[in-house]
Amino acid sequence: MTLLERFLTYVNIPTSSDEHSEAVPTAEKEFVLARRLVNDMKEIGIADAHVDGQCYVYGHIPASPGYENAKRIGFIAHLDTSPDFADGPMHAVIRRDYDGGDVVLGESGRTITGKNFPHLKTLAGRTLITTDGTTLLGADDKAGVTEILCAMEALLQSGLPHGPISIAFTPDEEVGTSADHFDLAEFAADFAYTVDGSREGEVVFENFNAASAVFEIRGYNIHPGSAKDRMINASLVAMEINAMLPAGDTPRNTEGYEGFYHLTDMRGDCESAELHYIVRDHSAPMFDARKATLCHIEKLINEKYGPGTVKLTIRDSYRNMEEMIRPVFRVVEIADEATRAAGIEPIHDPIRGGTDGARLSFMGLPCPNLGTGGYAFHGPYEHCTVEGMEKVVEILSGIVKLWAREN
Repeated sequence: MTLLERFLTYVNIPTSSDEHSEAVPTAEKEFVLARRLVNDMKEIGIADAHVDGQCYVYGHIPASPGYENAKRIGFIAHLDTSPDFADGPMHAVIRRDYDGGDVVLGESGRTITGKNFPHLKTLAGRTLITTDGTTLLGADDKAGVTEILCAMEALLQSGLPHGPISIAFTPDEEVGTSADHFDLAEFAADFAYTVDGSREGEVVFENFNAASAVFEIRGYNIHPGSAKDRMINASLVAMEINAMLPAGDTPRNTEGYEGFYHLTDMRGDCESAELHYIVRDHSAPMFDARKATLCHIEKLINEKYGPGTVKLTIRDSYRNMEEMIRPVFRVVEIADEATRAAGIEPIHDPIRGGTDGARLSFMGLPCPNLGTGGYAFHGPYEHCTVEGMEKVVEILSGIVKLWAREN
């Protein structure tokens, strides 16, 4: 099976997770792909491949003779696709020798434009894969799944020496719970690489510190004719709270290592209101300062309008994995070497978001994130190229070879 055939097989299996479900996995359909992957892993020679009752797929490739004491490395990708947009039935569109120009997505009325996606011109001459604009493509993260299996298949066919290798495919990454039930003992690796980034060549070991914040506002609603100095309009208080945050610290106005407050949704009337934010910063001290700012706003509003007017709830989500990866930085250096050997200069841009690797790193499995060759995830403009995915396969194979030399 070619890389393209394998990829198209997997993306045509709908696996969007369900952010409203408390089941594990959140969507039963994730098992369909999981079981298919177990079969495919066994076909290429991963004899112990299996899926557990919570839809985590595990498999191991034993070390070559004489390499049993080499570092145990692993590769991880996720089964599910984003619930943000429809994931099926999917109609893939293959454009061979793509010209680098705007891409009209079928009859959907959507177009992938060079204005919005300046990297398009760099993909000229490649085989471009999109949908018809009515669904996700699912390259996030079925490109990663495909690349891991293709790399392992090539390794097993080549007979090249290698140390112990662990493989895992996880459910529910897109709803933030895939690390919750990850079995570190079953995976049995010293460290791993998640294959879940964007451009081929990404070797990422930094991500945001992240939290959610909710302001619950209780108003005091009386007849407006007699409201003088007594009415508390919860919706207006919500507007006041938002106005107390730095106007420039939003996703639209920040980049690189700059953090932000992001108002994700709001509701309200005179009687009650809610504001939901996500809070992000790469710097731990700045992250703590952002949360302190929110707490200060809560204090000021309650002093102004009375105790209990506002209740703030902050929940930490994940932390910057750099803290756990720096002490074992060889894991990044090896990935850099493999990337350069594939003819690409490593890209170390920090993730302006989170990754399974962050949570797994703090669970004791240092886990940088590698690019997949995909772009514009979580929406109908998602696209990737065969050549980009092939480069990732080459990088994964190179990582295995380089770690074997460390034996």
